[in-house]
Amino acid sequence: MTETPLPRPAETYAEAEDALLSRWPETKLEPSLDRIAAFTDLLGDPQHNYRVVHLTGTNGKTSTSRMVDTLLQALELRTGRFTSPHVEQMNERISIDGEMLSDERFVEAFNDVAPYTWLVDAASEHPLSFFETVVGMAFAAFADAPVDVAVVEVGMGGAWDATNVVQAEVAVLLPIAVDHADYLGGTPAEIAVEKAGIIKPGATAVLAGQQPEVAAVLLQRAADVGARVLREGIDFGVVSRAPAVGGQLVSIKSLLGQYDDLFLPLYGAHQAQNAALALVAVEALLPTDQPLAEDLVGEAFAQMRSPGRLEIIRRSPTIVLDAAHNPHGAEALGAALADSFAFEPLIGVLGVMGDKDADGLLAALEPHLAHVVCTRNSTPRSMSPQRLAEAAREIFGEDRVTIAATLPEALDDAAALAEQDSGSSLGSGAVLVTGSVITVGEARSLLKRRP
Repeated sequence: MTETPLPRPAETYAEAEDALLSRWPETKLEPSLDRIAAFTDLLGDPQHNYRVVHLTGTNGKTSTSRMVDTLLQALELRTGRFTSPHVEQMNERISIDGEMLSDERFVEAFNDVAPYTWLVDAASEHPLSFFETVVGMAFAAFADAPVDVAVVEVGMGGAWDATNVVQAEVAVLLPIAVDHADYLGGTPAEIAVEKAGIIKPGATAVLAGQQPEVAAVLLQRAADVGARVLREGIDFGVVSRAPAVGGQLVSIKSLLGQYDDLFLPLYGAHQAQNAALALVAVEALLPTDQPLAEDLVGEAFAQMRSPGRLEIIRRSPTIVLDAAHNPHGAEALGAALADSFAFEPLIGVLGVMGDKDADGLLAALEPHLAHVVCTRNSTPRSMSPQRLAEAAREIFGEDRVTIAATLPEALDDAAALAEQDSGSSLGSGAVLVTGSVITVGEARSLLKRRP
């Protein structure tokens, strides 16, 4: 009997990327851990070779993951970080010691696991998905490094997410609202049942402030599995915050002490909340009952970055990128705009995915935007500019909505409006690009290339 030859290894980043994108897209969810468990078993269960902090929630996961990562590195621990989706490049999803894998190392990581993907495909009803494959790559790369701690962000949900083959010592549950309703449920409480699945027996659950019905679900899960619970507003929280040039000053009461006047170079109350969650998650992981050195925490906070999250990418006019893609995220974005900026006018460039609550997102942003340019990103899943504009006109009115067929055109139109309508000779108008991580990523790449 002649065996079918295995496909040749990828030689370039583009080949590895194409091979991954040819798999089941990450937007499809088949609720089973069987494939990823079989995959990691063939890889030698690399996810059990290091300690894990696991994060879920509707918004804020990537920013909080980066904060946890930065604090752990300040403590001289070697870290791996898995986040999704990426902003510009696929290899952003897998980082070691805060640096994303190089193109060369990404190809190596793909080739290391590729032979095992075909074994799982052959034995399963459905082949491994894109997301499951990248998760396996990350876990194997972390073991190969090796890292001391992996900071792992779920892709969608929790219980059935491919990342949930880890046995995390600390589970961080950020605010839970409605998103991915087709897969996770139509109410926050229903979604909380899925997200609570990352809380493992004997772990510590770090809970953000939640709606009462969501908190009840999370607390019940923790009680069922014997997990320790730390709650924002009870065990820890933000004591004070004040906008500052380039970010904000934050004071945090943590599990072990209080840290005052930390400079956080990120904007908005939601980022201060994320910082409190990150700090407590790190404290919960450490074998000590003493607070961290305040200068160490201060230096780590001052280094924190989160690309595509209220990121000022250009000046003249100012262009701000934010990956808000659902009403909950847009509300946090709107509050941060009112809190930290005084743009007049602020012109929105929106590109939204077709399965998102565009009406809710637009309604949350309407008080903050003088005008909105409706466009699309390059993916087939993007909502058409015409459909988005129809929704926008219902909320903004006819005179405050225009359409641009492509993102480059939208950026040019918005910049012109921001400069034309600015009431100051120095120009205080600005552009906000939002609506989707993909839209923000494409705008970021485009703006970095432009002179």
